[in-house]
Amino acid sequence: MSVAAPSNPKEITLRGVILGILITLIFTAAQVYLGLKVGLTFATSIPAAVISMALLSAFKDASIQENNIVQTIASAAGTLASVIFVLPGLLMIGWWAHVPFWPTFGACAIGGVLGVMYTMPLRRALVSQSDLPYPEGVAAAEVLKVGMASRAGAAEGKAGLWAVIWGSAASAVYAAGSAVKVMAGEVSIYFRTGGGATGIGASSSLALIGAGHLMGITVGIAMLAGLVIAWGILVPLMTATQPAVAGMSAADLALKVWSSDVRMMGAGVIGAAAIVTLAGLAKPVIGGLKSALEASRRAKVAGAEIDRTEQDLPIFIVGLVTLISMVPAGWLLASFLQGGPLTSIAVPLVAVGIAYILIAGMFAAAVCGYMAGLIGSSNSPVSGIAILTILGGALSVGMVGRHIMGPEVGHALVAFALFVTTVVLAVAVIGNDNLQDLKTGQLVDATPWKQQVGLLVGVLAGSCVVPPVLELLNHANGFAGAPNLDSISSQPLAAPQALLISTLAKGVIGGDLPWHLVLWGAALGLGLVVVNFVLKKASNDKYSLPPLGVGLAIYLPSAVTAPVVVGAVTGWLFDRAMEHRKGGETAKRLGVLVMSGFIVGESLFNVALAGLIVLSGKGEPLAITNSMSEAEGMLVALAVGALMVGGLYRWSAKSGRQVTA
Repeated sequence: MSVAAPSNPKEITLRGVILGILITLIFTAAQVYLGLKVGLTFATSIPAAVISMALLSAFKDASIQENNIVQTIASAAGTLASVIFVLPGLLMIGWWAHVPFWPTFGACAIGGVLGVMYTMPLRRALVSQSDLPYPEGVAAAEVLKVGMASRAGAAEGKAGLWAVIWGSAASAVYAAGSAVKVMAGEVSIYFRTGGGATGIGASSSLALIGAGHLMGITVGIAMLAGLVIAWGILVPLMTATQPAVAGMSAADLALKVWSSDVRMMGAGVIGAAAIVTLAGLAKPVIGGLKSALEASRRAKVAGAEIDRTEQDLPIFIVGLVTLISMVPAGWLLASFLQGGPLTSIAVPLVAVGIAYILIAGMFAAAVCGYMAGLIGSSNSPVSGIAILTILGGALSVGMVGRHIMGPEVGHALVAFALFVTTVVLAVAVIGNDNLQDLKTGQLVDATPWKQQVGLLVGVLAGSCVVPPVLELLNHANGFAGAPNLDSISSQPLAAPQALLISTLAKGVIGGDLPWHLVLWGAALGLGLVVVNFVLKKASNDKYSLPPLGVGLAIYLPSAVTAPVVVGAVTGWLFDRAMEHRKGGETAKRLGVLVMSGFIVGESLFNVALAGLIVLSGKGEPLAITNSMSEAEGMLVALAVGALMVGGLYRWSAKSGRQVTA
């Protein structure tokens, strides 16, 4: 393959931008669905890089830098889908019945653009001159290098594309089995424990197995610990203290206590763990900012020509774009308040909103960017940032509106706090992704300013995709806790993160948050921080128990976390088995791509199913009548899932041997 001259390689091209936007459509839709179902998202850089390489290999003049721009665009847009951790809260509190395009697009686009701008000055300090590991950025660069370097690389690139295709097809077929009702959608068992009750459930979902594999064994074990704490200790103890209700099943009792009490404790664990994590990062983040500003000043004084691989967008453009962004941000916030009960205090609220977006956004972008470098975008505790942001936002707007407080005003203040938080979260998640992508770019000799333009393209593309997909799922399924007056299916999506965020906003502004449960959870979270510290110290950083992972497993339904744990364990066993085999490293990379395909296939099938629900007006348009019992459906789901996962791991091992033969 002929590659453009290294001094001025082909990077931003029309075909690359178009391909990046097309991949964006796929991954953003998949991320929106996955986030609404389980409250988790996945890193899209590696599958996007593989798809890009396989398709651009048809062009002899394609360069590694051009492929890098494609994955940059696609990963930025896919990451932006994380705004659904907050946005459905506006539907849950009944402020919106439908998802309006322009306010949603505006919140995503303004936040995304600010996320790119805020992390640009950090590139030198946190990427070029830093020893942060950037696990996903380095992995994406390795995939690009292998795919472009040799005939074996080209063979692996093709095998990688097939891995994504096979994984997608398998998970789509598996999801169709649940939709057709020939398999159970969930495998579960609940039982009495003396005076109380408990149990465990697991969704029939290859996407969650894939998410577990991608998160890794450390997060998997942390989530297993969270499951044991929630369902092995807290639920049995707390159900035993509940007054007996005649006719209530073990499942109903356990789920009722978990959702009303244990879940709020999980929120406390996440909040405490997030605050401690962020406090520990304050010093390196401030140091990184100082270093970036100093490097910029030295370059200016020296007047030397900056190497192509160190050229960012000029700092005055960064400042100008940031300031100009405040104009549409102000208009967006003012139009959100127009005609509502907060019209009389719209000016101070908009001022507070803009100040909060500027200051909290800058802090969130810097912290998320640093954490992405430290532990990877997928593991970065964006949930913790969202919790802290809504608490700060709710307190800020609550103080402005407290002198006219009433039921309608309180409701409107909650909605405004959620909307402002959506913009700040968009800043945070793009900061989370941006530096990871720039690390990939550094390793493949990309031009930073061209990548930064690619990131902006990705932000705008993703902002166009999020609102229609969100509205489609709202109309088809609706969300747990929302009125869902116009939803067709009777099976709403859980949207667990948005439910937590909206509950916290209502509790802070309304003054009725169950603080005793949150504080007990926070105490547990601090205990877990100590356990993690001791474990890391005793093992010289070989082992850890991330408190945020434990907190998420207490907070999320067991139906979500149990398959993630299974995926983490099976992924670890597969990687161990491949460790010293011929083609083992290639097989591991193919395994990652199969698991990415699991997420993409199931998510896209369910987005398509939502479209079919809307078109047909039926809640379960594919369901067929059969005589299978619930237990039989569960056994079929387990057997088919085990065959598919095992078969595709075997295929990865075999393909790894063939590629390196």
